[in-house]
Amino acid sequence: MEYTLRIKRYNPEKDVKPHFEEYKVTADAKDRVLDVLNQIKWDEDGSLTYRRSCAHGICGSDAMRINGRNRLACKLLMKDLPSKITIEPLLGFKVVKDLVVDMNKFFDAYKSVQPYLIADEHSGAGERRQSPAQREQFEDTTKCILCAACTTACPVTWTSDDFVGPAAIVNAHRFIFDSRDQGASQRLRVLNSGSGVWRCRTIFNCTDACPRGIEVTRAIEEVKRALLYEQV
Repeated sequence: MEYTLRIKRYNPEKDVKPHFEEYKVTADAKDRVLDVLNQIKWDEDGSLTYRRSCAHGICGSDAMRINGRNRLACKLLMKDLPSKITIEPLLGFKVVKDLVVDMNKFFDAYKSVQPYLIADEHSGAGERRQSPAQREQFEDTTKCILCAACTTACPVTWTSDDFVGPAAIVNAHRFIFDSRDQGASQRLRVLNSGSGVWRCRTIFNCTDACPRGIEVTRAIEEVKRALLYEQV
């Protein structure tokens, strides 16, 4: 099948502002968008710049806007798209070049919620055990791959530089509700600030954008309830 890819390009060394360039390609319906981008880069235009790594939907590095929606290029099949495709960098972040955005702000927010196990008490001779029910409380939020698709789908992040964003809240949730962790109060203090969970407007963009199917909005609401009712 023949496709026309309209890709937003920007090279800070020579461009005053971003612009679109079109590429006509022939691709199999079972090819992924990443396969087609690789085809363009390797065979037609080596200057095209984008992030990629595992190519299996695990690393999250190739998140981008495809026909107006945040998707992973390595997961989206060409057969699920029309013949004309528009590809842009994620919204809300500074564009470094073409489809590559500056992720520093994103990872600063992620680190601010202390996304690691805090357990001051020694576990003793054995493991820190928990029941299946305890694990179930945070199972969903362990699936985050830090692709930033949820965060850059959130309108609040487009206009606010200080909002921690859905991904940071998801990763805080993963430890706040972990029965083995003792740092919930520290994370909740961060999320109870003006840049935390109360900036969320519950419009479900983040949930729709997540390539791993995480119920992001539900996780945010559970953190809000933990703050209101001290459920942790």
